[in-house]
Amino acid sequence: MSDTAGVLTAEDKLTVRTAAHGVAGLMAAADPGAISSTRAGVAAGKALGSATGLVGRLLAEHPKGMKLGGKSTAEVADQVFDAIRRSLELLAAKAPDEVDNFRATLTVAVRAAQHARPSANPAQAAMADKITALLDGS
Repeated sequence: MSDTAGVLTAEDKLTVRTAAHGVAGLMAAADPGAISSTRAGVAAGKALGSATGLVGRLLAEHPKGMKLGGKSTAEVADQVFDAIRRSLELLAAKAPDEVDNFRATLTVAVRAAQHARPSANPAQAAMADKITALLDGS
């Protein structure tokens, strides 16, 4: 790992992983069909696997300790959205050269999940808009 990785604590790394893997999960959950949600999740996961730089190296590690769960998509979204916000803050403070990489990685995962379905899905589009707004700082 690069020297930059040393400035991130284990908790910081877990936060970044939770944000990224959570985005893949949310995009899959927003697609209502069993087959199409699986395709969305796999596509988003493959996109995360193609990440480079510090973010890519973090995502390549096994996400030990990551706990995403809830009784509803809304509860999971609360956890993931918080992880996205915190990831952006901690990367800006500790690894500022990785902020754009993090944003781009999650954006690619969102787009990959959307393109896994042959037709538009309003629920998935709404989830993508919410994630994109967080990544853009809106």
